[in-house]
Amino acid sequence: MLEVWIYSLASVFIISLASFAGVFTLSLGVDKLHKILIYMISFAAGGLFGGAFVHLLPHAVEEHGFSVWVSLFVLIGIATFFILEKVLHWRHCHTPTCDDHPHTLATMNLVGDGVHNFIDGLIIGASFLISIPVGLATALAVLLHEIPQEIGDFGVLIYAGYSKGKALLMNFLIALTAFGGVIIALIVGSYVENISMFLIPFAAGGFIYIAGSDLIPELHKDVGLKRAFLQLITFSIGLGLMFLIVLIEH
Repeated sequence: MLEVWIYSLASVFIISLASFAGVFTLSLGVDKLHKILIYMISFAAGGLFGGAFVHLLPHAVEEHGFSVWVSLFVLIGIATFFILEKVLHWRHCHTPTCDDHPHTLATMNLVGDGVHNFIDGLIIGASFLISIPVGLATALAVLLHEIPQEIGDFGVLIYAGYSKGKALLMNFLIALTAFGGVIIALIVGSYVENISMFLIPFAAGGFIYIAGSDLIPELHKDVGLKRAFLQLITFSIGLGLMFLIVLIEH
């Protein structure tokens, strides 16, 4: 169990460092940054779909069988992330803010991001309770998604009037809420049997929602045959990375 705690906390700390990804926007213009981010988004979408369908759902079915409960918890995960977007006005935005792309208030963004990071922590902790390889695959999928999201969050705070230093600091502090999620998941998992029966398909539903509702629509905004082909390539690399982890695991 000590090994699970070490891997879980270390993974969350590394993911929290993604909050500093905003520094890369300082030397790039909006157009150049968008060209780079669009391929990061497609890569992240592949990673999230792969994490859900290659790692989380197979393990949920292996542990508990292909039952209506697994399907129900997947749907609950999708519905939960949908409700979070509606209630908190939280959007996984991957485009830096500008006059043509306004964002919600910084405070609402920070609150929504804190809730999101806390849930990520729950998901990562529950995944490591299953096995180290599943936990690592889940943490990697979360990290792939966090980088473009944190760049967008940095832009929100700058647009809201935060200094660059304060924006980076606030992003990092909010990222640390993931520690609360992972600690709760590991503690509760030690006392509650089969907690993964709920959290793992719930996590899969969250990954499916984020990739399908937030990331894929962003890709459709960038038209052009060449760019679409490159998006397909990076999307496939994200999927392939998840399959590679399965091969290494076995």
